[in-house]
Amino acid sequence: MGLQQTLKALADPIRREILNMLKNGKMSAGEIAAHFPVTDASVSRHLSVLKDADLIRDNREGKFIFYELNTSVLEEVMLWIKDLKEGRD
Repeated sequence: MGLQQTLKALADPIRREILNMLKNGKMSAGEIAAHFPVTDASVSRHLSVLKDADLIRDNREGKFIFYELNTSVLEEVMLWIKDLKEGRD
């Protein structure tokens, strides 16, 4: 995925909080939704944006879908930011 799509996904505070929650391990959509005062449909949309940006992965286990971080994309963003910073020194 492109950097622009990744940064757009990271721009929303709910999506950043979802990523923060997933750093502790995989969670179901219901577990994630329970942490936010928005509709399940809204959380589902946030998860879709994160998945489209390749920041998270989903995995079906029985009737549940579990989400987990895709750290490789985050590492690419961090390297890009590091390159920007080093260019200023």
